[in-house]
Amino acid sequence: MDDLIIRTEGLTKDYVLGAETVHAVRGVDLDIRRGEFVAVMGPSGSGKSTFMNMIGCLDTPTAGKYWLNGQLVSELSDDRLARVRNKEIGFVFQTFNLLPRASARHNVELPLIYAGVGSKERRRRAEEKLELVGLGDRMDHKPPEMSGGQRQRVAIARALVNEPALLLADEPTGNLDSVTSGDVMAQLADLNEHGQTIVLVTHEHDIAACARRQVHLKDGIVEQDFANAAVESAI
Repeated sequence: MDDLIIRTEGLTKDYVLGAETVHAVRGVDLDIRRGEFVAVMGPSGSGKSTFMNMIGCLDTPTAGKYWLNGQLVSELSDDRLARVRNKEIGFVFQTFNLLPRASARHNVELPLIYAGVGSKERRRRAEEKLELVGLGDRMDHKPPEMSGGQRQRVAIARALVNEPALLLADEPTGNLDSVTSGDVMAQLADLNEHGQTIVLVTHEHDIAACARRQVHLKDGIVEQDFANAAVESAI
């Protein structure tokens, strides 16, 4: 399992709603290796959001096992799960989740503040990641002064600042136009080219087509799992 970032065995999640039990995820077996770029797709109700919450250590399974970067995390307490999540996973969300009155630099520094990193080192690492995503000239700008694409790049820089094993992107282009979406996907592809493991959750086929591999969920199970031949042949 040395080369695996994610391994799930029989991963299951049930929700009890009154007298009804909803089987959101029904026993998913999935391996994702270091350096992969995987798009998880599925219609509403397919279980993709529930599955994302479990691999993001935001929720625990009802049954089954989940290893993240070699550690069995499916049986951890909430406190230990939070520590693993903060260390191993960088999150990028559809709504950016940036502080509107803080500069791009300060937004990127936030995870380091929570991790207890000193101010000088925080600044250095935040600026490094903003340079990486092409925002070296926007470090002192606040989110309202930036375009949607630039704001999402700030969010990507923030997700990367702790050097996570896994970058988990939840509908990262959902609030962007098609041109800006293409720019953000090109940024993610470039990060993957340099070794970053990325799992992207989306309902858009053209966005999923930018990943190297697609996993399609339907009714809580894996319906399809295949490589994107066009992407692989271009690499």
